[in-house]
Amino acid sequence: MARERRSFVCQSCGAVQPRWTGRCDACGAWNSITEEVHRGRGGSSARRHADRLELVALAGEVAPPPRMATGIAEFDRVLGGGIVRGSAILVGGDPGIGKSTLMLQVAAGLARSGRSGIYVSGEESIEQVQLRARRLGLEDSPLRLASATMVEEVLAALDGREPPRLLVIDSIQTMASADLEAAPGTVSQIRCAADQLIRFAKQRGTALFLIGHVTKDGQIAGPRVLEHMVDTVLYFEGERGHQYRLLRAIKNRFGPANELGVFEMREAGLLPVANPSELFVGDRSKRVPGSCVFAGMEGSRPVLVEIQALVAPSVLATPRRAVVGWDGNRLAMVLAVLETRCGLVTAGRDIYLNVAGGLRVQEPAADLAVAAALISSLENRPLPPESVVFGEIGLAGEVRAVGQAEARLREAQKLGFRRAILPPLKSPPAGLEREEVRRLNELVALLAASGRARRVTRAAAEGTACP
Repeated sequence: MARERRSFVCQSCGAVQPRWTGRCDACGAWNSITEEVHRGRGGSSARRHADRLELVALAGEVAPPPRMATGIAEFDRVLGGGIVRGSAILVGGDPGIGKSTLMLQVAAGLARSGRSGIYVSGEESIEQVQLRARRLGLEDSPLRLASATMVEEVLAALDGREPPRLLVIDSIQTMASADLEAAPGTVSQIRCAADQLIRFAKQRGTALFLIGHVTKDGQIAGPRVLEHMVDTVLYFEGERGHQYRLLRAIKNRFGPANELGVFEMREAGLLPVANPSELFVGDRSKRVPGSCVFAGMEGSRPVLVEIQALVAPSVLATPRRAVVGWDGNRLAMVLAVLETRCGLVTAGRDIYLNVAGGLRVQEPAADLAVAAALISSLENRPLPPESVVFGEIGLAGEVRAVGQAEARLREAQKLGFRRAILPPLKSPPAGLEREEVRRLNELVALLAASGRARRVTRAAAEGTACP
């Protein structure tokens, strides 16, 4: 016989409290604790299943899991080569960023290739989804649609028939279970609905996609345990002022994490971008101070991106430090090293740092490129032409080597760059001029010497004396 169990759960962090309180002891949120009723099964099943546990050896012949190619190259790259059957994938992103559009394109493409798919929407009606499919040119796809908010209703419709290859739930925050009295979107409802859907996907071999909302902090709404329950977590990023969208793999049990896929938003939907380096690098014919090209890595893919810095006199008592696309704390560290180890004073100046194209750079290999852009803007001297920069900076002013340097240099060489400013390498690839710097003051001297050489060349061409 089912027994009722009452608990008090924080809707912000998912912590369980012994009684109701006005403030959560775990996260400090006020008025976020609600009472929830759980109907559990009577009796313990641990003894009944004790004899069913099978222990096997660690060594064994295990074939890689088969994958389903979606036909969207950037999407398959982020997943590690395609969708794995029976996997659970969580897709999060800001409202209006294009999550539903992307998943509708993926599901419709698989259905066109002969793989059955079902798209369940808990936020929109079937007519609204059909209108979007018509706008995207997907109305001829044999994809099946449904509109439901009860997880038992969805599973009952799939029971007794051949399981689909793909099941999309849009969104997991709208799904609720009849076993709980809590409102849809609460921590318990999200956990319970996701558990039932993931169990169905694992047992029937269906690839499950859960679309999730995000909070104002950029985290997927609901309990953090939801990200541990699924096999893959994808974040859909992008600035509303840019037409490009970035799909990043935060967690992937069937492939490499931190892979990046780039899409372009158009009237016909999201189109994959084959070479994102050409998008993130600006016009190289116009060389201005404060602009530097950074050779970075996003997962296993090398990406070249332009870093822009502006150092301007400040009229404020506390100068501004505005950062877009990079870590503000790391910028403060680079400025401190430049002032302490190289004697460059920036205390009375406003500093603005921007990563062009809406990309967010997270790796420490961008330290040297940021420092080069700051020095270039402070001294009003452009960097040497056709140059890329990468390297990590230590607190003592040393420049440290970073991983996958050869892949970074090959990508720069493929796009026509002829020079690289980088830490010392043991086996550098041929065909690219290199300026190896071991300490940050060597970079300052290198940029100063390059500026003097350009002034001498310009003076000789004009027939005047060099200042």
